[in-house]
Amino acid sequence: MRQGARQAGYVSQPAAADPRSTEAWALSEASRRLVVAAKTEDGGKSLRDALILNQRLWTIFQTAMTEPDCPLPREIRDNVLALSIMMDRQILQRLGDLDGSKLQPLLDINRCVAEGLAQKPQAPGAPMGTAMAQGVQTPEVQPVDAPAMPAGSNQVRAVVNVSA
Repeated sequence: MRQGARQAGYVSQPAAADPRSTEAWALSEASRRLVVAAKTEDGGKSLRDALILNQRLWTIFQTAMTEPDCPLPREIRDNVLALSIMMDRQILQRLGDLDGSKLQPLLDINRCVAEGLAQKPQAPGAPMGTAMAQGVQTPEVQPVDAPAMPAGSNQVRAVVNVSA
C-alpha cells in the first residue's frame, strides 16, 4: 500500500486502475468507515466524519450526472440522481441524530452500487472511463413489491439490476 493511502486512514486501495473499480472501492471504503465509526465511542465525531465522507462521494456522483456532457442515458442518470437524493436524506438524518444503529440503508445502497460497479460491463465494446461520468451502465434500482413498512421505519428495500 502506498504511504499516502496509509496516512489517509485507508486499510486498502483499489485493486485495479480502472475508474469502475475505483468507484466500487470508494463506496466500499465509505461503508467500512461508517461501520467502524458506529462502533467508536468518541461522542459521534468518527460517525460524523464518516457520514460527511459518504456525502462527498455521493455529491461527486450527483455532479457527474448533471454535467451537460454526461454520456449516460437519461434513465440511468435519473436512477443515480434518485439514489443520491435518497442518500442525502438518510445521511442528513444520521448527521442529525448520530445514531449508528440506523446506518443499514446507507450500507445497503453503497454495497449494491459497489457490487454493480465491480462487475464487468456485459455489452461488447462498452465505453471506457468512469462508470458514473463516462457512460458505462450502472445498476438500476427498482422498487420491490413488499408489505408496507411500519410508520417511522428506516428500512429501504430495492432491487439493483446490474445487467442493464
